[in-house]
Amino acid sequence: MKQPKPLDGFKNVYDFLDQVRLRPGMWVPSGSVAHLDSMLLGYRVALEVHDAKEDFPFWTPGGDTPFDTWLNKRKGRPSALRWSTQIEREAEATSTPAIELFFILLDQFRAEHQRPAR
Repeated sequence: MKQPKPLDGFKNVYDFLDQVRLRPGMWVPSGSVAHLDSMLLGYRVALEVHDAKEDFPFWTPGGDTPFDTWLNKRKGRPSALRWSTQIEREAEATSTPAIELFFILLDQFRAEHQRPAR
């Protein structure tokens, strides 16, 4: 089992999300994926401010993100909604905690995007 890390131990957004998964109540007390989305937007802004290069699938200025595109493909239809809204609506419809559904989907997304291209 992974252990909590200090902030200076994070290497990328996935390290950050691993820490959120360990203690979601500390990072996102309401369990709202929309709040997590806002935190990730701040993370992306910090990358830009510090000119840090990192694969970041959750926000792209002016367009769909890789995560949005993947969710839409999974659903089989396009959506104008942000990924966080889509997940919160699906969670409500399935009576699943939104933060739990986010991590299920994140694991699927990562598994598919870590495969070598054919």
